[in-house]
Amino acid sequence: MEIRTGKHTDVSAITDIFNFYIEHTNARFEVDPFTVENRQEWFSQFSSGTKHQLYVAIENGLVCGFACSQPYRVNSAFDDTVEVTVYLAPEAKGKGLGTRLYKQLFSSINTCGVHRALSGIALPNDASIALHKRFGFKEVGVFNEYARKNGHYISSIWLEKTLDAMPDCVD
Repeated sequence: MEIRTGKHTDVSAITDIFNFYIEHTNARFEVDPFTVENRQEWFSQFSSGTKHQLYVAIENGLVCGFACSQPYRVNSAFDDTVEVTVYLAPEAKGKGLGTRLYKQLFSSINTCGVHRALSGIALPNDASIALHKRFGFKEVGVFNEYARKNGHYISSIWLEKTLDAMPDCVD
């Protein structure tokens, strides 16, 4: 298993992972699948040495998961806050991959001046909540039935983690 920085050539596999969650779960609120083209635009926000990074897990030459830190909001007041997420291919769950991806991500962004990392998790998702809590995330609240997909209301728990590293990454 290799954990490495995501590359443009990974976008198709990342799109497939996203689309599994869009089509089969409530973890993503989108109803229509992503396209490789719109994920290429999304991918352009990531860069090593910044607060916004993406790592992939590779096994047997295939992307089987990814973790990333993205801008929380486009307002400059949130420049020191990132939203983090991790997604695994269905067959990759339960192997400690989420932990390995988050270890790499937090190790990399910890020196980039990130003050808070946030994560919103659609409920129910005990495994994701447990993963985030292992990394020091604390619950800040639940948005009850604030989204609707396929005729069902969805709630999300929001968690935060404090990072107080000195900023030495570039923006």
